[in-house]
Amino acid sequence: MSATELPAELVAGLRAVVAGELDVALPPAVAALVQELRQRWGDAVRAMLFYGSCLRQGGELEGLVDLYVLVDSYRRAYRRRLPRLANRLLPPNVYYVEAGWDGRRVRAKCALLELAQFERLTAPVVFNPYFWARFAQPTGLAFVAGGVRGRIETALARAVASLYLAARPLSPARVSAEEFWTRAFRATYATELRPERPERARELVARYPERYRRLFALLEAARLPLMDRARAERAWQLRRLQGKLLSVLRLSKAAFTFAGGPDYLAWKIERHSGVPVELSPFHRRHPFLAALQLGVRLYRARAFR
Repeated sequence: MSATELPAELVAGLRAVVAGELDVALPPAVAALVQELRQRWGDAVRAMLFYGSCLRQGGELEGLVDLYVLVDSYRRAYRRRLPRLANRLLPPNVYYVEAGWDGRRVRAKCALLELAQFERLTAPVVFNPYFWARFAQPTGLAFVAGGVRGRIETALARAVASLYLAARPLSPARVSAEEFWTRAFRATYATELRPERPERARELVARYPERYRRLFALLEAARLPLMDRARAERAWQLRRLQGKLLSVLRLSKAAFTFAGGPDYLAWKIERHSGVPVELSPFHRRHPFLAALQLGVRLYRARAFR
């Protein structure tokens, strides 16, 4: 089922849920990051999405804020051809950003994507879950230009439907909303090199139980056509293989775009898995060459699954 084939009534219902989540009270420290990013990419910026653990739990001064910058075109965002090409072929490009606030430093992991590409990548026709799995979760709107909000609401609604369509055949006919979304997010985690605990998906759903019940009720009532379980399981096997390869490629690309990337990745893995990662001078000088070596070592240590 394509994005355009979703029933209009369903899209409207899903939009009503996600639209109410967009208007978050932006912490002042995050607002400082938004200002820094608007200065960096100027009038090309059409919107910024705020998501992840800092949105759910706060702590923006201790961790890394997750932001997506949506631009009108890569040509306007980048002067050079190489980053434009990298963002089109293997989106998104990821950057590390700092800003000053109240005498302290606030830090962000910032991904950049063209708005039109964001709309395409959250649609049900997209096989890999990287984008629609992320944006099926609650998302705040840190900045939006005129005439763009409706497009973002629709893209987020379609991301929810995309995850449902792909994951619903994996659950029994009678399943609670909480159990369904937990299974769905676990399936998406398995498609990446994510250092997440097995219970992480259940914690995500438990934080917004009413949200996920409302979304599940809307989707179940729509009676969307679903593939059979055997075919769906084969599709998720392929997603796991494809997704892990794409994860390695994205991490390798981030080594060149993400200042301080190796140290951030080491911190992230240790924080979530408990497996310490020691980086040598070689790793910092040659992050691409060291990626495979570290990947094998961390996999053996069960830092990711």
